[in-house]
Amino acid sequence: MDRAKVRGPYAKTAARRADIIRAARDSFAEHGHAGASLRDIAKRAGISHAAVLHHFENKDELLTAVLAQRDDEEWELAFAGGGGGGGSDGPDSPVRYLAEILRGHQKSPELMRLWAELAAAASRPDHPAHAYFVDRHERVRVYTAQAMRRRAAEGGLREGLDPDSAAALLQAVLHGLQMEWLLNQDLDIIEPLNRFFDLIIPPDDGRPAG
Repeated sequence: MDRAKVRGPYAKTAARRADIIRAARDSFAEHGHAGASLRDIAKRAGISHAAVLHHFENKDELLTAVLAQRDDEEWELAFAGGGGGGGSDGPDSPVRYLAEILRGHQKSPELMRLWAELAAAASRPDHPAHAYFVDRHERVRVYTAQAMRRRAAEGGLREGLDPDSAAALLQAVLHGLQMEWLLNQDLDIIEPLNRFFDLIIPPDDGRPAG
């Protein structure tokens, strides 16, 4: 069988799913989960309501796909910019990377809110997004812990601070700061993030003050 003929339908399906996810992201960001509808998403994607249902069973599955896409974008940014904790971009690269991530989230507060709501709901084992969030949490935990171990090995972590504990604290700080901001969008959450890194990174590691 001609391989091009095999790839064709898959390419079209991937492109169609990408169009739907892009439309859903805009709809969720504008209207929130409750206000967004599959018909509005279909209209934005230039397809029928039935076509959306052909690719996604319901709105929750589509929301999960939107959040997964955002995760993928942030992972690409991490690997492209050295956000893992050191290297050619200097020892302060995770500070810059995470600050950029938080600022990006602040541009779409409705998506940030939806992520928080879905993450809590998905803690139930029977939730459709449970497996996704369990996998995501483990992936981020492992990646962050590895970055902290590399930093500790280079002397870039406070003496006596366990890398796994540092990774867990960082995750808690990131989630907590975003929740604080959702409740009061006048808060500066970048400065507290910088101060957290002051606590876990020795002052003589070459990182600029402030």
